[in-house]
Amino acid sequence: MVHLLPLPGSPEFGGDLDTVLAQAVEDAVTLADAGFGGIMIENFGDAPFFADRVPPATVAAMTRAAVAVAGAVDLPLGINVLRNDALSAVSIAAATDARFVRVNVLSGTMYTDQGPIVGKAADVARLRAALNRDIAIFADVFVKHAVPPAGLTLQQAAEELTGRGGADAVVASGSATGKPPTVEHLEETKAAIGDLPLYVGSGTGVATAAAFLGPADGLIVGSATKPGGDTAAPVDPELARAIVEAVTEG
Repeated sequence: MVHLLPLPGSPEFGGDLDTVLAQAVEDAVTLADAGFGGIMIENFGDAPFFADRVPPATVAAMTRAAVAVAGAVDLPLGINVLRNDALSAVSIAAATDARFVRVNVLSGTMYTDQGPIVGKAADVARLRAALNRDIAIFADVFVKHAVPPAGLTLQQAAEELTGRGGADAVVASGSATGKPPTVEHLEETKAAIGDLPLYVGSGTGVATAAAFLGPADGLIVGSATKPGGDTAAPVDPELARAIVEAVTEG
């Protein structure tokens, strides 16, 4: 994961987009050199987030960041527009030849710090079809920093997500950024989605990587590559390599 620094229009933007792009490229190169198999960018520095559509300035800046990162590393690229702007993510991916997008709430409803977020699976599927691009939809189930509606089970949510929701892969996380899910949570999710890929969306580090790759097919790693878990800091090469080694040696 490449956490973009605050983008133009966000409260903490530093006034220089070139600096944002330079760190994004540096982080992507560091991750590629460490042995990661793909790169995803997200506007993590833009908090507080919009629940749904982001401003055009954010879309434009993220498109520039995607182009810059894609030109620097020869790895599959993904897009995540926080908090849940899946339509912009698919549009950016189509314009930049990105291979996948992450959607925090693709179907159903989750109660978040941005208020209730309702998935737009129908709109996402139709936009992707209209753009005629091969873009995989990685969708979170019981996304972090959120709680599900009362009575909804993990199995029900995962089955709807991958059935009528149209997800190509599922992301399972802990309760918040940097918080790991339990292995039991991963196993239950995998049982519900069958042969579709399962990715761990938070809490992967040296101590958890090998265990997570039992039930899961892949790992999305973000804050664990940063000193002290500081998402605004550059990726640390040693931390990044240590996670890759934990996977390959585990």
